[in-house]
Amino acid sequence: MPLSGIAMNDVVQVLVQYGYVVLFAFVLVEQIGLPIPSVPVLLGVGAVAGGGRMSLALALGVVLAASLPPDLVWYRLGRRRGSRILGLLCRISLEPDSCVRRTENLFTRRGRKALLIVKFFPGLSTLASTLAGMVGVARWQFIVLDGLGAMMWAGTWMGLGYVFSDALELVASKVSYLGGYVLVIFGAALAAYIAIKFIRRQLFFRSLRIARITPDDLKRRLDAGDGDLAVIDTRSALDVETAPYAIPGAIWIAAEEIDQRHSEVPRDREIVVYCT
Repeated sequence: MPLSGIAMNDVVQVLVQYGYVVLFAFVLVEQIGLPIPSVPVLLGVGAVAGGGRMSLALALGVVLAASLPPDLVWYRLGRRRGSRILGLLCRISLEPDSCVRRTENLFTRRGRKALLIVKFFPGLSTLASTLAGMVGVARWQFIVLDGLGAMMWAGTWMGLGYVFSDALELVASKVSYLGGYVLVIFGAALAAYIAIKFIRRQLFFRSLRIARITPDDLKRRLDAGDGDLAVIDTRSALDVETAPYAIPGAIWIAAEEIDQRHSEVPRDREIVVYCT
């Protein structure tokens, strides 16, 4: 038997013997918030199930058992800590300029139904659970919607693996033939991705340090009636709803509406923008 066939058999045997454990671990880690994708495992489990060596129903149960507990923890933290937790998640995100905004916009457009589809967007599931707690989604509604969302997400990817099991086995055999080179390529690609995101993050923070005013300085100028100053509140509608406080005299223009409402931005004054 060719080496590739042996390697492929080894991969299949691992999934057959430990597939549910591997699936549980990957889904759990991703839902905790670490950037470890579980989609390849979902596809692999679906492909093995296509050969009759795993149960899709049992795999869906494993996904639900792995995803619901961490989601409930983030939901509870959002309910109790709110903006502090979002601030923490934004600080550790590789994309601090958009980590929360995309999830808030999704919630604004879809409401609590966003929980049904948010797992299809990498990196947003943790934020969505926290936001659900912040906006007051009832616990039972969160459990139902989050559970259905997990089943739809996992079912879609495992279903694709099931339908295209022959094609996935062919790809896996090619990967097995390349052996360690695949790990090197994957590791290099992952390192490059993280490096690019980290550099962008540092440039973003540097731009904030270049053009920034402290809250004390801003308050002092506002208290003094500085007519050369205009404050723009760029928070999303969801931010305003959950924390209905604003700097006196600030003009509320959500960040995504600036292009449409640019005529409302004063041209003859110094502009201070805040988003939290």
